Amino acid sequence: MVFARSMLAAFLLGASLVPAFAQVVTEAPLTEQGNALVLTTIGHQFTLPLPDWLTPAERLSGNVQPLVETSFRSDPSQALLEIYPKGETPERWTTLYGARITLEASRPLADYRSAVMYGYSQTCNPKLSGFFQFGEDAGEQLAPLGYVCGAYVDGLEGYAGQGEVMVMAFSKTEKGVAIAYQEWRGPLFDPSDPTTWPVSTDVLKARAEQLQTEVSLSLAD
Repeated sequence: MVFARSMLAAFLLGASLVPAFAQVVTEAPLTEQGNALVLTTIGHQFTLPLPDWLTPAERLSGNVQPLVETSFRSDPSQALLEIYPKGETPERWTTLYGARITLEASRPLADYRSAVMYGYSQTCNPKLSGFFQFGEDAGEQLAPLGYVCGAYVDGLEGYAGQGEVMVMAFSKTEKGVAIAYQEWRGPLFDPSDPTTWPVSTDVLKARAEQLQTEVSLSLAD
C-alpha cells in the first residue's frame, strides 16, 4: 500500500492555515544532544525527544540520525521537519514524527491549536473522528492533544481505505508558535475500539507524556 504524506503536512503546506512553503527542501539542521534531537532553524531551537521506535541500544548509540529518514523544508517564516523509520519515505510510511515552527509573534497558542483542529476536522469522516486532551490546560501551558480518525473523507487522493491516530504538543516563544507531533497510520478502524487502532493506547500515552515534558522551544542565540 502506498501511503500519502502526513495529513498535517498536507494541510499546513496548503493555503488554508498559513501561507504555503516555498518548497525549499534541504538537509535537516539537526544535532543530537544527549537523549534529544535539536532542530535549529528560523531563529529557534526546538529540542525533541528521540524517535520512540528506536531500540534502547540505538537510542544510546549517540548517533541516531543514520538510523532514521528525515525530510526538512523551510522558508524565512516557517520550517517543517519530518522523521520516519528507516526505509519509510514521505510517500510511504506507517509512523511519522514531526516538528513545525512558524514565525507568528502575536498568535495565541490556543488559537493556533484551534486552527490545527479545524483543519483536521475537514479531512476525516466526522462520524469516525474526534479530539481528546491528555490532562488539562494550565494557562499558556497547553495539554497534549490527541486525534483519532477511523477513516478519511472520500475523495482525498492517496488516503482511501486509511485512518490514523495522532498526538500533538504545542509550544510558543515571543516570536513564534510550534507543534511537535507523531502520527500512526493504518487501515480503516473503529475509533470507539482502541484495540483496532494502529497504535496501542499505552504507546500513545507514553509519547504524549514525552512530548509534553521533553519538548522545549527557545530562541536561538
